[in-house]
Amino acid sequence: MNAVEMRGISKNFGTVQALSNVDFTLRQGEIHAVLGENGAGKTTLMKILYGMHKPSSGEIFLNGKSVTLRDSQAAIRAGVGMVHQHFMLIPVLTVAENIVAGREPRRGVFFDFEQAVREVEELEQRSGFQVDPRAKVETLSVGQMQRVEILKALYRGADILILDEPTAVLTPIEVQEFFSALRQLRAEGKSIIIITHKLYEVMEIADRCTVLRDGQLIGSVDKDKTSMEQLASMMVGREYSFEGRHPSQAIGETFFSVEHLSYRRNGIPILQNIALSLHRGEILGVAGIDGNGQTELIEALTGLLQPDSMELRLNGNKIQGTAADFIAAGIGHVPEDRTVRGLSLARSIEENSILGYEKQPQFSRRGIMDYRFIRKNAETLARDFRIKAPNVATPCGALSGGNQQKVVIARVFSQSPEVVICAQPTRGVDVSASEYIHEVMLAYRDQGKGILLISADLDEVKKLSDTIAVIYQGRIVAVDRAERFDDNRLGLLMTGAAQAPGKEA
Repeated sequence: MNAVEMRGISKNFGTVQALSNVDFTLRQGEIHAVLGENGAGKTTLMKILYGMHKPSSGEIFLNGKSVTLRDSQAAIRAGVGMVHQHFMLIPVLTVAENIVAGREPRRGVFFDFEQAVREVEELEQRSGFQVDPRAKVETLSVGQMQRVEILKALYRGADILILDEPTAVLTPIEVQEFFSALRQLRAEGKSIIIITHKLYEVMEIADRCTVLRDGQLIGSVDKDKTSMEQLASMMVGREYSFEGRHPSQAIGETFFSVEHLSYRRNGIPILQNIALSLHRGEILGVAGIDGNGQTELIEALTGLLQPDSMELRLNGNKIQGTAADFIAAGIGHVPEDRTVRGLSLARSIEENSILGYEKQPQFSRRGIMDYRFIRKNAETLARDFRIKAPNVATPCGALSGGNQQKVVIARVFSQSPEVVICAQPTRGVDVSASEYIHEVMLAYRDQGKGILLISADLDEVKKLSDTIAVIYQGRIVAVDRAERFDDNRLGLLMTGAAQAPGKEA
C-alpha cells in the first residue's frame, strides 16, 4: 500500500502556476527523493502534503484514505511531519523540553521533566537519533539540532517524514550517521521524503526518485535503474555529465597572504593566529563546520571587520582600511548571504550590478552617474552570465535564487579583481546554476587569478579546490593538496577529533 498518493495536484499563486497536474506516490517503508531545480515546485508540493498550502486542484490519500489537510496541525494529526531547513527550536530550553512542547507529560498539574527525559531516551533508542535530552539546545551543534527537530516530529507520531535539504549543514561523518538512522527508521516502517540537490547522496540513500521541472512531473524512477547523469538531465532538460576535479595546470607564485589574524568578541577568541597564502592560478578552499570562524574570516579579509591583529598583503602591498579600500585594492567579495550583503532585492539588476563599484570612472564622473552606460553594462552582464530576467530593470527580488546569485557573481568577476573571496557561491541554487558558477570560477582561476573559497558544501570544496585548509574553533588545523583529503580525514579535522598526517598546523 502507498503511504501517500497525490493525484493531479495543481497550485496557482495568482497568475503563476507553481504545479500543474502532478502525481506523486510514497510507498510504505521507503526513502523517496524529490528532485528539481529552484522553482521546479518540489517544496510547494511537499508543503501541500504538510498542509501549509492548499492545492488549487487535486486529491491527497494517506494510507489509501482521502484526506483534506487544512493546515499543518491537521497533517501532524494525520501522521505527517516536516523538518524545514531553518530550525524552529527554543535555544534556552532543553532537548527534552523542545521535543515534548505542546504534549508535555504531567504529574498532576505540573510538567514532569523526568518523565519527558525517559520518553525522549526511549524514542532515541528506537529511532537511532542520539542527543542528550538534558542538554540545552543553545549548546548543541547544528547537526544535533537537526536530530532534535526530527525527534520532535517522531514524538508527535509522524509515520511520514518530510526532510528539506537535511544534509546541508552536516559533516561527512554526520551524514553517514544520519543515513544510518534513516535506514533504521525505514526498517521500522517509516516512510521518508527527502528534498535535496545532492545527487550523489540520492544514489546512496534513496529507494526511488521523483523529478519535477517547471511545476510539472518529469518522472519517477527506481534508484537502482538510473544514474546521477540521468537524474540531472531530467532536472535540467538537457544532456548533463558529472566531471571530476579540474586541478590547476599552472599554479604560480604566492601573491595574496594573511598572517597573525586574530579576533576576540567579548573576550572570547573567534580567530586565532590565522595564516593562509594564495598562489596565482589557485583556488584555496576553506573547509569547516559552520560557526568555527568562517564568517569572521570572510569579513576580516574583505574589510568588513576590524580584527585585533592582521597582516594582509596583495602583490606585496599591505592592505588595510574599509571594505571600499579592499575593493579598490583588487579584492572582490561574493558574500555568504546574497540577500543580506550581496543584493538590494528591491532594486533592479542594473542597480545591483554596480553595488560597491559605483564610484568607478566608467560608472560615474564627478559624482554624476552614467545611467546609459550602467544599463548597457548590465545588459552585457545578463547576457554573458546567463541571467534569466525579462530585462535589467527587473528587481532582484523577483529573480530565482540561482539568478540572484548570478547577479552577484557577474558584478564581482566582471571587475576582474586580483583575488576573490568567494563565500558559499552556490548556496541554495540548483544544479544548472551551480554548474555555471563553477565554470566561471575555474575559468577565472585559469586566467592566473586567485580564489579563496569558503563553502559548507564539502563536495564543492573538494571539486574546485587545488589546496584545502581546514578551520576548527578559529584555527587553521591543516593545509594540504586537495587530492590528499578524503571524507574521513576531513571529517576528523573539522570536528577536532584528530589531526591527520599532512601539513597540519
